[in-house]
Amino acid sequence: MKKLVAALACRNNSSRLYGKPMQNLDINEDVKIIDNIIACLKSFEEISEVLLGVSKGSENHDFIDYAKTNNLDFVIGDEKDVLSRLIQCGDHASATDILRVTSESPFVYHNLFKDAWDRHVTNESDATFLDEIIDGCGFEILNLQALKTSHAKGKVKHRSELCTLYIRENKDSFKIDYLIPPEVLKRKDLRLTVDYPEDLIVCRAVYKAFKHQFPRIDLTEVVEFLDKNPDLKKLTAPFCEAGYSTMYL
Repeated sequence: MKKLVAALACRNNSSRLYGKPMQNLDINEDVKIIDNIIACLKSFEEISEVLLGVSKGSENHDFIDYAKTNNLDFVIGDEKDVLSRLIQCGDHASATDILRVTSESPFVYHNLFKDAWDRHVTNESDATFLDEIIDGCGFEILNLQALKTSHAKGKVKHRSELCTLYIRENKDSFKIDYLIPPEVLKRKDLRLTVDYPEDLIVCRAVYKAFKHQFPRIDLTEVVEFLDKNPDLKKLTAPFCEAGYSTMYL
């Protein structure tokens, strides 16, 4: 039997913006980035469980407190070896496969979750990638054994936050499926991930406009909203070109 669990790698340290997953999307309502992600993931019956892969260090204890408060399982692992934390999550939950989204990206394209999982199982894939979509909105479904192979055969760079780099660099060794997003979401002039303070301003504005849809926010409508608010787009424009240039292999 297949078992899909969602694993969120969490840590607070960052050279650009501290505590990104814990930043508020809605200050008044105390809705955090991680809140919207987890609520969205939990709304799908295909996902058996959501776990946090927390980095070691006292500065990350708020993730442990968050997990306990919200009745989530968690593991604690190496800060730099992000891949090992995902594997730990999979082993802890007795998963066969991992759904990976980044913990600082609040608006994942959830519309393809069910189809992606069905294809992943039917095709017996090692990896199913939703690429070529707005930065921060993609996801990856990964066979746990493929991740363990990546960890065993890869180098330090492959065990970093670039968790699927080994698979992407060794396509002939894995069975990979690529999902195609709608054309309207192939927008390399937009980004919906939080790495800089400017990103947070944009994501807060988006959440304010669409919080009535919580937690499954419609990305197509978000694109329309951003196109009507060019000042928001200008805030993150300086980060788009560099980000997309190294995103996919």
